[in-house]
Amino acid sequence: MDPAFLAVQALSGLSSASSLFITACGLTIVFGVTRIVNFAHGSLYMIGAYTAATLVPRLLELSFGPVTFWAGILASAIVVGLIGVIIEVLLLRRIYGAPELFQLLATFGVVLVVQDLVVQVFGPQDILGPRAPGLRAPVEILGRRFPSYELVLIAAGPIVLGLVWLLLRKTRFGVLVRAATQDRDMVASLGVNQALLFTGTLFLGAFLAGLGGALQIPRVSAHAGMDLSIIAEAFVVTVVGGMGSVPGAFLAALIIGQLQAFGILVFPKSTLVVVFLLMAVVLAIRPHGFFGRAEIVGGTHAVGIASRALLPRRHFILLVVIAILAGIPLVADAYLLKVATEILIFALFAFSLQLLIGVGGVVSFGHAAFFGLGAYGAALAVKWYGVSMEAALPLGLALAALGAGLVGAFVVRLSGIYLAMMTLAAAQILYAVAFQWVEVTGGDNGIVGVWPAPWASGPIPYYLLTAALTVVTVLLLKRIIDAPFGYALRAARDSEARAEAIGLSVRQHRWLAFIIAGAAAGLAGGIYAFSRGSVDPSLLGISTSVDALTMLLLGGIQTVIGPLVGAAALHALRDWIMPITSLWRLFLGLSIIAMVLIFPRGLVGTIRDWWGARA
Repeated sequence: MDPAFLAVQALSGLSSASSLFITACGLTIVFGVTRIVNFAHGSLYMIGAYTAATLVPRLLELSFGPVTFWAGILASAIVVGLIGVIIEVLLLRRIYGAPELFQLLATFGVVLVVQDLVVQVFGPQDILGPRAPGLRAPVEILGRRFPSYELVLIAAGPIVLGLVWLLLRKTRFGVLVRAATQDRDMVASLGVNQALLFTGTLFLGAFLAGLGGALQIPRVSAHAGMDLSIIAEAFVVTVVGGMGSVPGAFLAALIIGQLQAFGILVFPKSTLVVVFLLMAVVLAIRPHGFFGRAEIVGGTHAVGIASRALLPRRHFILLVVIAILAGIPLVADAYLLKVATEILIFALFAFSLQLLIGVGGVVSFGHAAFFGLGAYGAALAVKWYGVSMEAALPLGLALAALGAGLVGAFVVRLSGIYLAMMTLAAAQILYAVAFQWVEVTGGDNGIVGVWPAPWASGPIPYYLLTAALTVVTVLLLKRIIDAPFGYALRAARDSEARAEAIGLSVRQHRWLAFIIAGAAAGLAGGIYAFSRGSVDPSLLGISTSVDALTMLLLGGIQTVIGPLVGAAALHALRDWIMPITSLWRLFLGLSIIAMVLIFPRGLVGTIRDWWGARA
């Protein structure tokens, strides 16, 4: 190939890598100190772009010149840093004692809030920022033109790396950040003001996110959706480099930038999946990334199992729930039956995740992979083999169980956030396959004509079928949770070293848990496919996994009816808010944040704790 073309392509990769590193660096530092998986980091990046695209042109009207431009970029990043401080003081500081997943849920609520606020403040139109003064003309490299601003971005990454290194190595704040990254509890025991340390860390992380967004305005327009487009890649950089390792993030960003620059030339259809393939390969070889350390896991991802003494009427409550479910067709119309069917399906989906998170302490960000496999397995059985619904549902379940077994064989070697991100990588790889394998899956059009059997085609019969399958599957999962297998999972969750010391095969138990949970999620996916009459790649997407996590956390981890309550609460919020206002993301996000603050153990979990305290 043309050497000039290769050189320009490599420089483009370096430019993208530099921009990605600046954003991911802040995420790395924040997680290293606070252990918060901050979904709102992409929102801060987006705010930085919007702020710079609005502020810099006004400053240039007063004084045109390079100094004014770069001062505007820096001022935008500082504004975002202050916004990060506000989020930390008003929200995160109040939930540091909550399980880590509830902190993640709170930051997801912030994402929804920011998405609507950005549109209200800056308008719905994309905003293209000004070109950098003095950097408008391209430069020639081996006879080919290359944007001069891209060269500045290439230099920006190493400059930020050097400044962050000096901050972390030569200042007291940096020493505390590095110490907290290695042992946060020990830093607290030495009398360090953790509140101030966390606030300073959030400012630094938000500042870097805002800087990364502000630097983009001469090359891309500020638009809604920037947050979600950057956050996945930022997470990959952070995980591949090693959580808390700034040099690791820099190396990971360089590799990802070059893979994206040249991967599209070799494999044009790889753009959706190349980043996650890299993460999967790296974590399979180095379970903690390039320069990461093993996480101390246990006791924070899930609350304890409910004592039987605290719930003496549990059988009565179960019978009441079953009676209510059976009586819904007597009072509900077709629309409510459709909603109730979806609630039950997603309750089963969320409860399958309960086995992994609530019992095993294994956090999965890609549980939608098994939900989607179940849906596609059932749909493909109908499309290619013309089988009935009764045969398609078990086939979808089997495909999901097989996929969970294959994914679980890799991820059980990992722990903590590395395990969670590996599951996300698996889900994204499957999403890319479903999206691009048009001959089999139909691509983004999906598969249509997946209808239930004639005897179950009406709203009432299909609702009753869904209710029966959901109740039976949940009871079977509950039986597994209360069996010695479930207690072995809890032992590994609370102390993996002690569990192995008494002879438990932790990896084998977790692998079996993945298969069981994947099979249950696949059954939910198959039922959902027949309820909709179609499937599409969105069932494998990140949003579906986030929905399952949200429902589980809203309802309450380690509770039987928690997923049902969480699914009902999320659907109710969406059905009540979306039709009455265009700002439904704002109100939904505020509702999620309020629930996290008021019910830090979930709706059912908090009520259960209140009941236990009274007893």
